[in-house]
Amino acid sequence: MQIENPLRHRRAGCSMNAAPSSDQILQTPVGVLAQTSSAELFQLRSSVVERLAKERALQSHIDAAIDFRFGDRVNRLRLELGKESGVVHLDDGNVRVTSELKKEVHWDQAKLAQISARISQSGEDVHQYIDISYSVPESRFKAWPETLRASFLEARTVKSGRVSYRLALMKE
Repeated sequence: MQIENPLRHRRAGCSMNAAPSSDQILQTPVGVLAQTSSAELFQLRSSVVERLAKERALQSHIDAAIDFRFGDRVNRLRLELGKESGVVHLDDGNVRVTSELKKEVHWDQAKLAQISARISQSGEDVHQYIDISYSVPESRFKAWPETLRASFLEARTVKSGRVSYRLALMKE
């Protein structure tokens, strides 16, 4: 059984420049979409990447306008409440504006190691104060001699990430 490709059907009734809509692409089964030419897949993906970039820029522009309008009020409210971070709400007419300022904490690893050593030397359990994790950069692991790598293998787990693709048009 052959499934008709809605993308080809659309092109038959339109000029070649008419790009399929997002709905048409989503209604096309993946297996059917995969049968389109590499050049068409390139064009579809390039079009989506371009639209995403425009939508992100649009969202960023609108977010900047929201910050421009409410930022000072939110900052004053945050100051009044004594909150350096977290969520604050204010009402503007019939709109509730919620602002969340996330706290990002970064720790100096070398200084933490020194503090950890002092805690340990005093006889206290370091794990009550500090979460300790170990990692080995993959580039170092691969550069080690096989005998050293072998002793670390039981502590190493490799998981696959999400596959990604880039398409580029080749010059003819």
